[in-house]
Order: sequence, then structure tokens, then C-alpha cells
Amino acid sequence: MLPAPKSAGIREHLHLSPTRYYRLLNALLDDPDALVYDPLVVHRLRRMRLQRRRARFVGRTGLGHGR
Repeated sequence: MLPAPKSAGIREHLHLSPTRYYRLLNALLDDPDALVYDPLVVHRLRRMRLQRRRARFVGRTGLGHGR
């Protein structure tokens, strides 16, 4: 059996829409208590979030050429 897509897993296991899940996740990443609880995971996820934001910005502005 093939694994379900991520959004289906979020709905099935957490009973949340993917949009709600990512809103909650982003709020947790900004919560100081989450950083105290598991700093390695929070730092890794913050880094990934920043990379995605930068990629979207570069894609919109066309500044990605020549780097």
C-alpha cells in the first residue's frame, strides 16, 4: 500500500484541514515555550520556513538570476 499524501494524513490523523495545521504549526514555531521544549526541532523548522519564504520572494522578483 502506498502512503497517503501529506494533506490526507493531516486530515485523517489530526482531524484538521491542512491550512489550519500549517497555521497552528507556524504559531508554535513563534512560541517561546516551543523553543524551550525542543530547540533543535524548532530551529530546523524555522530554517525551513525561512528558506521557503526566501524562495518565494526570489521567484516573484526575478532576483534569483546570477546567484
